[in-house]
Amino acid sequence: MSNTPMAANPLTRAVLEIDEYVSGLGWDQPARLFALVDTARLRAEQPSLADRLGLDGGEQAAALTPIEQEEIPAGNPLDEFLGTIAWPDAVTGCALTVERLMLPPSAEAQVPKDLDEAALTAWVAEHPERQEVRMTVAVLRDGSRESALRLREKDSPTEVLTGSDLVPGLAQALTATFED
Repeated sequence: MSNTPMAANPLTRAVLEIDEYVSGLGWDQPARLFALVDTARLRAEQPSLADRLGLDGGEQAAALTPIEQEEIPAGNPLDEFLGTIAWPDAVTGCALTVERLMLPPSAEAQVPKDLDEAALTAWVAEHPERQEVRMTVAVLRDGSRESALRLREKDSPTEVLTGSDLVPGLAQALTATFED
């Protein structure tokens, strides 16, 4: 993950690091969940884990370390799965990568009425203007959020779009995993 561009803040760096990691696995991947932990705290409290992760102390003081979690169960709707998560106090934030099909705003008027979810999914999959996108969304306990979007059509690190409000619904769902 050493090719990650240096971003202004630790959360953006973590999102880009996760995006780079998942990009290396190729497309058509399942959703992936990551815990975000304070790197300095991890080195202090779990030195053996820090060693296994290759954290040698050269990271910036405010760095976040993404730790991939167990695979998300297949067949379980993502929103339901996220509703079952509870993070320990040592987890500063979390991130999720997910691939989806999307349409440009101009296609909204073309959507047939009264389609159920399965029919709508099939319709979008066949639409000539569809785009495959990988979204990486991260949130911190303090409410900070960041996202990275990568189009399959423009699969290059220089074409990754970042911003805090690119995927607000998913960011909100991830934030809810920290609520009591």
